[in-house]
Amino acid sequence: MENTTKQRRSSIKIMGKMIGLVKPLAHIMTAAVLLGTLGYLCAIFLTITAGYGVLLAMKGQRVTKYLIILVVLAVMRGILHYAEQYCNHFIAFKLLAIIRHQVFAVLRKLCPAKLDGREKGNLISIITTDIELLEVFYAHTISPIMIAILTSLIMVVFIGKFHVYAGIFAVCSYLLVGCVIPLRNGKKGGQKGMEFRSGFGKLNSFVLESLRGIDETIQYGQGKKRKAQISEKSIELGKMQKDLNRMEAMQRAVTDLVILCCSFGMFFLMYHLYQAGNVTFDAMLLATIAMMGSFGPVTALSSLSNNLNQTLASGERVLSLLEEEPMVEELEGEADLAFEGASVENVTFAYDEEIILKDCNINMSQGKVIGICGKSGCGKSTLLKLLMRFWDVNKGNIKISDQNVKEIPTKTLRNTQSYVTQDTELFHDSIANNIAIGKPGAAREEIIKAAQKASIHDMIMSLPNGYDTEVGELGDTLSGGEKQRIGIARAFLHDSPMLLLDEPTSNLDSLNEGIILKSLKEESKGRTVVLVSHRESTMGIADDVYHMDAGRVS
Repeated sequence: MENTTKQRRSSIKIMGKMIGLVKPLAHIMTAAVLLGTLGYLCAIFLTITAGYGVLLAMKGQRVTKYLIILVVLAVMRGILHYAEQYCNHFIAFKLLAIIRHQVFAVLRKLCPAKLDGREKGNLISIITTDIELLEVFYAHTISPIMIAILTSLIMVVFIGKFHVYAGIFAVCSYLLVGCVIPLRNGKKGGQKGMEFRSGFGKLNSFVLESLRGIDETIQYGQGKKRKAQISEKSIELGKMQKDLNRMEAMQRAVTDLVILCCSFGMFFLMYHLYQAGNVTFDAMLLATIAMMGSFGPVTALSSLSNNLNQTLASGERVLSLLEEEPMVEELEGEADLAFEGASVENVTFAYDEEIILKDCNINMSQGKVIGICGKSGCGKSTLLKLLMRFWDVNKGNIKISDQNVKEIPTKTLRNTQSYVTQDTELFHDSIANNIAIGKPGAAREEIIKAAQKASIHDMIMSLPNGYDTEVGELGDTLSGGEKQRIGIARAFLHDSPMLLLDEPTSNLDSLNEGIILKSLKEESKGRTVVLVSHRESTMGIADDVYHMDAGRVS
């Protein structure tokens, strides 16, 4: 997903990929290009008409109709420009919605295997600011490029009618301002733009991490150090931004200088042709006016390149995420699966080169509590994630009802299992809605029953708003034990035939642990409970206990 460690694709390839997303809205884009071209032509011929009117006035001819034409062109310029901008912004915001939908769909497929350990702040940066920056591309880049090409071609034909040399000079001028300068600047600043976007994402991750660990930061007096690190990263980003701004200012100065030179160049060329008797005085003046007034579209291209550097860097980050392949391919559809127990057969699994499980065998019979005990880091939690097919095994088989989990539709597999993690994540919502995640649309009576089984009902009822009490962001208004019991309530509400519990009582005192374990024992009737813990005392309710050590089971 990060492109700082791999070769970045060229700007042309990035633009090609991003333009490909416009296909469903191609008709609106066509309208925007035509409206924009007509708008620029109105502005250009406004100047040309005014110059022609001055020539006629100098010859003593009436110019009333030309004044009317000037008014019409001015009004049409405003109307056409508004219509073009409306079309472009409609396309931009429509496409941003489509891209966001695609990004969230990809994140859904990538998690948890490909997202585990990723910098969350960087992901947030891609989802928010990077996608927002694409609005510049879709609203202010694609159609300006097409408009510049179309308008320049029309003006080359118009100027070329005065003299072929004038047409050739116009082509060279437009290419220099609208193509050579932007490409040179884009090549020079592309890497800097990518570094800035990547640095911005890393700063987001660092700030998010600092906010989450603020208690520990205060406790151990790390506030000044953390503040200094944030300041250092901000200053570094500021320097990058200053470099980008300096490049933009330099490019604008170069562009203005080139436009001035091209305008005077056209005048000197036409003057030379006039002196040689190859063009009339009127042609000399109108060709020069046309040249001076027609740089608007290509100037827009030239001024795009600096902002475009960051936009294309954002596009690269978004496209890389969209193109990333999941480690585990989900299976679509549903299937009837009568739960008849589970088994782990000769399973070996490694994260990269680190072997976590080796030749692991466990039988999980229906209706039994299976205890898995061992020290931290021995592979207990990994085993549960393999049962849920968050990862695929390197060797061996994981089976549910004697069917390989790789062959079971993902939705069916999820309906078969309930999972309680070590650290329950709570959302900024009511307690009732947080429990109802286990069964969307559950009735309040079902939620209360699940909470009672998890020994959290009395605590909830002691709160001012009961089950409608809002929990803080990240659940910080509740203790670790309370959050853990809400997680257990979710699992009870899900009511699946297989219950996977990863250290479900690690944040509970001995009294509450005993109550929870009693409930789990009662809930095990008719279902399989896999209970993972480093505590030997927790294994008291287990029918079968497996001990894990360095990825091996005994």
